[in-house]
Amino acid sequence: MKNLEIYQDTGDLIKALAKVICETSQEAIDARGQFNFVLSGGSSPKKLYELLASKPYQKKIDWDNTYFFFGDERYVSADDKQRNSIMAEETLFKPLKVEESHIFKVDTTCSPEDAAQRYAKSIATHFQKKPVVFDFILLGLGDNAHTASLFPNTAVLEETEATIKSVFVKEVHMYRITMTAPLINQARHIAFLVFGEGKAEAVYHVLHNNGNSPLEYPAKLIHPKKGCLYWFLDTNAFTVIEQKDNEIIFKKI
Repeated sequence: MKNLEIYQDTGDLIKALAKVICETSQEAIDARGQFNFVLSGGSSPKKLYELLASKPYQKKIDWDNTYFFFGDERYVSADDKQRNSIMAEETLFKPLKVEESHIFKVDTTCSPEDAAQRYAKSIATHFQKKPVVFDFILLGLGDNAHTASLFPNTAVLEETEATIKSVFVKEVHMYRITMTAPLINQARHIAFLVFGEGKAEAVYHVLHNNGNSPLEYPAKLIHPKKGCLYWFLDTNAFTVIEQKDNEIIFKKI
């Protein structure tokens, strides 16, 4: 099931997404005793994390029974500011005083391939060798339609196993460690958080059945098997189009 949530104000957009996360966390803890939450990197979720860590929200989620994971990570040192975990540490983990045992970070002290294998193993251990089904996965969207570290025309897009893989991304000249699309699609809830005019064209190509290949627009690979898929967008990122003289013209709604 796909849900489009479109807001004119970014603040309202963030609050609406936070509300869904709170509700999902309560459902998960009531049903299974824990909330397994996969975080996204980049700049887009920073305000969301700050909101979740604010006083009004600190009691809306049972943080003692919440476990954090990362959909992808840059293959850089543990103290490198480019790491997704650094931003989450500063905006979410430290303010909430989250125990280290509840945070699953990617170990980049080994080779990229070993880092991916170790991360997959740590996740499998947490789920006690049961199927890895995350309760909520937060995703972003690049202006090239990549999500997590599933970049256009990379080999990882053809991966059929629900696991963690390393991938060298020529576009950014570095290795990344990423969840594969099949692993993401096992989640109970998946939400894209996207705002800004710069993402409008990517959103259009991903959401519309226009024959474009997922190899070109990787976020098209995300469609949960049994779970719910949300798109939280602002009006700058969600556009209507018209065709004129074989040219696609994007317009704000």
